[in-house]
Amino acid sequence: MSENLQKLEQEFLDYMKKISAFEEALSLVYWDLRTGAPEKGMAGRSEVIGTLSAEIFKMKVSEEMAAFIAGLWVEKANLSDVTRRSLEECKKEYDLNKKIPAKEYEAYSKLVAEAETMWATARANNDFAAFKPYLEKIIASKRKFVSYWGYDENPYDTLLDQYEPGMTVAVLDDVFAKLREAILTLRKKVEAANYQPDPSLLHKHVSKAKQKEFSMRILAKMGFDFEAGRLDDTVHPFATGLNIGDVRITTRYDGDNFKMAIFGIIHEGGHAIYEQNIDPKLAGTPLANGASMGIHESQSLFYEIILGSSFEFWQSNYKDFQEITAPEFDAVSVEDFYRAVNISESSLIRIEADTLTYPLHIMIRYELEKAIMNGEIGVDELRDAWNDKYEEYLGVRPENDADGILQDIHWSGGDFGYFPSYALGYMYAAQLFEAMSTAIPNVPEILASDDYSPIRIWLTEHVHQYGMLKKPLDILQDTTGEGLNPDYLIQLLNDRYDFIYKLNEA
Repeated sequence: MSENLQKLEQEFLDYMKKISAFEEALSLVYWDLRTGAPEKGMAGRSEVIGTLSAEIFKMKVSEEMAAFIAGLWVEKANLSDVTRRSLEECKKEYDLNKKIPAKEYEAYSKLVAEAETMWATARANNDFAAFKPYLEKIIASKRKFVSYWGYDENPYDTLLDQYEPGMTVAVLDDVFAKLREAILTLRKKVEAANYQPDPSLLHKHVSKAKQKEFSMRILAKMGFDFEAGRLDDTVHPFATGLNIGDVRITTRYDGDNFKMAIFGIIHEGGHAIYEQNIDPKLAGTPLANGASMGIHESQSLFYEIILGSSFEFWQSNYKDFQEITAPEFDAVSVEDFYRAVNISESSLIRIEADTLTYPLHIMIRYELEKAIMNGEIGVDELRDAWNDKYEEYLGVRPENDADGILQDIHWSGGDFGYFPSYALGYMYAAQLFEAMSTAIPNVPEILASDDYSPIRIWLTEHVHQYGMLKKPLDILQDTTGEGLNPDYLIQLLNDRYDFIYKLNEA
């Protein structure tokens, strides 16, 4: 490598660190906004978010960035793996962002910051009408951005690709149809089963303090590094990585619904463990993040569904749970508890959905987003369309906006194209688990033990360490030997619910 090329590469990496520093500051402001910033400071905070977002945007589409791309792109073969992949990601983002006028992007950033605050207020008041004007502007902006970016077959493909590179409507329509049919078939068997778990076992009060104590123990077993992360309260749970050494998770507690926080913390902990175990050499580059939203979700859902919702997990942890919550569950066996925790029933709230029905919640949002971006439905029709789909897919209809169209924060942030990642992550997780089970024959014993480190080590080796150095479908192919395959999730669901509902017993 020539001296001039070495110099240019180092200048590019230094520029990436500068952008990363701004992004970390912005993430910290967002974290504070979502975890208790005073109401009277919201307007000022939105201004700060708009300003920081605008500065980051300008840096990513600057003449300096253009010069780095022009100078380094022709030398891709001579660059290190980290620089080459960083350059690819920067060029992709540059090509997208350069098509959006800077003033439009700044106005949009301020809009979504204000919209998130209004969403929280509207949700608390069950008032979609108050949030509706913001959603209309966000959707109009996203559709305008898609017109700038362009698309091949479907406008929604452009948004999907930003969260899950290479994913398209054509692929999702096919995979979701197969998964939906399998879930609906299994749900009919579950509903007709002679044995039904006792749901009253879940209607026991568990204080916030007790939920947190148990959850912190589980986080430690999972391998969450408390010196590189923390747990806080919020309205809508999330994880945010400020840097590899500071990955924060949040949850929402309900004394009468212990499942929500406990499984939510396991879920967000999975996100955090992913980012805490990214190779330090990627710090300060665009690669110090998950390979895609779907791969990121595969890690949170791996811990929540594959690990935390397995019978072996509760065999290991139920005594702790009984001791912490005593005397509430003293007379409840681990088998009865496990079956009750995994009851499958129609529900309105996505984050509270059971393992079997969860993908249906995602499919509803996917179909609505696809219709919105294709101009097949407007905001005026959106609430009724949401309610109709819940009635069609799950047999329940929201009675208020908080339990319906206002339950998720995503649209207030303009995150159209994000929701399918949850279902993709679900399928990825099951597929990775199959590969792990082949490589580590005693996985059930590990799940039933107090040491989950072999699981974390395997996931770090095959997924975590790479960050975005590897592309999502490359991770899947390299680790499992095949592309996306929903069959593993379908088999996992059938096996699990056979056990929960004793479907194979006379």
